[in-house]
Amino acid sequence: MLGLSKRSFVPLFALAVLLPLGAHAEDAKTVPQSQMQMQLSFAPLVKQTSGAVVNVYAEKTVQRQSPFAGDPFFEQFFGQQMPNRSEKQSSLGSGVIVEANGTVVTNNHVIEGADDIKVALSDGREFPCKVVLRDDRLDLAVLKIETKANFPTLPIGNSDAVEVGDLVLAIGNPFGVGQTVTSGIVSALARNQVVKNEFGFFIQTDASINPGNSGGALMNMKGELIGINTAIFSRGGGSNGIGFAIPANLVKVFLTSADAGVKSFERPYVGATFDAVTSEVAEALGLDKARGALIVKVTDGSPAQKAGLKAGEIVTAVNGIPVEHPDALLYRLTTAGLGNTVKLGVVENGGEQEVALKLDRAPETSPRDQRTIGGRTPFTGTVVENLSPRVADELRMPTESSGVVVSEVKEDSPAARLGFEPKDIIVAINGTPVQTTEQLSQIAADDAGLWRVEIERDGQRIRQFFR
Repeated sequence: MLGLSKRSFVPLFALAVLLPLGAHAEDAKTVPQSQMQMQLSFAPLVKQTSGAVVNVYAEKTVQRQSPFAGDPFFEQFFGQQMPNRSEKQSSLGSGVIVEANGTVVTNNHVIEGADDIKVALSDGREFPCKVVLRDDRLDLAVLKIETKANFPTLPIGNSDAVEVGDLVLAIGNPFGVGQTVTSGIVSALARNQVVKNEFGFFIQTDASINPGNSGGALMNMKGELIGINTAIFSRGGGSNGIGFAIPANLVKVFLTSADAGVKSFERPYVGATFDAVTSEVAEALGLDKARGALIVKVTDGSPAQKAGLKAGEIVTAVNGIPVEHPDALLYRLTTAGLGNTVKLGVVENGGEQEVALKLDRAPETSPRDQRTIGGRTPFTGTVVENLSPRVADELRMPTESSGVVVSEVKEDSPAARLGFEPKDIIVAINGTPVQTTEQLSQIAADDAGLWRVEIERDGQRIRQFFR
């Protein structure tokens, strides 16, 4: 692990704790009292750690449609002589080397859709790398530098030990100007509703974070990674002193999955839906303030039901750690890890009890029976599966969803041209409810000629007719 020498570590706190003889606590703000205090600097810490922060360059090919596409005049005279053209788009971000073999952690949005990814070290070396694991819900990605060299690393700290007011450094490549170090403090913890993903639990800092810092390191004074810089609140695109980082403890869990070689990150399956606690609900249940996660629904046969959880109860803590909102509950369950059992603090009718909940992966309650529909039907080109909690979780759908879901739509297929989309649930065909992929395949084989199709998309029912 990277650490600080006694000389560079202790004096950082000296300005706060060394007082002149006879001074009172309220007089703690003083001018430097010695030459040593006047020479205090973050430089020793930066020298030890900055080599583990890299620039991430991601490049992808996009198709640019001809401006004359669809114009009958130009198509008549030029035909296919003016095809759509492809061009390359580049994005820039940052990353942190966390293992000496070249394992890098960054944000998913930095490398999403990229065909070619490279990392550049602070010493000028560049290497190609591959994606080992990525997840859009966590906005995390793990990359592997494709070389057998050893690299400097940044040890991962315990983000639960972070407190508001702690000194931090942010290291990254803002606006592509090159590696940059900024300092600040931890402004807040457990922030949610920051970005549109399912894990609203962030460390807030006033250390300057700008575009290009995404995926870079938020570091404590021990030289440990405590967060991956991810987002900012900004009116003009620059830093306003409100930046957010994904906590290191979530990074640890994600990295463990990547090292295990899994294809996708799995969060624990609870089998319950939660909502925020309003002041009215808190008052009715005798809570001193509106906090926790209100249980709205419990799925039959789920871990939540087996643990004895019921709708109307409020989860207020996980393993003794207070839970402020549903996002915090999801974070605590995820960082606890699959296969473990957690103790939930649960409030009902003014009384509090402790409940043991086993954290398992989402089950495949019915075989997915994946099928590709062909023939002369509106569904030709769709890949369909039977929904289960596991399939729903893989598709980023509510785990209580059921029926037959479209998991993929082949490009330029009849289904694609008719507007079918992944995550569409096929509810009924010609008035017959569709419950399995086998049933859908049999109905599609009948070649009805006229098709009355009912689908569910984002909770809305859509009815269409096709010939």
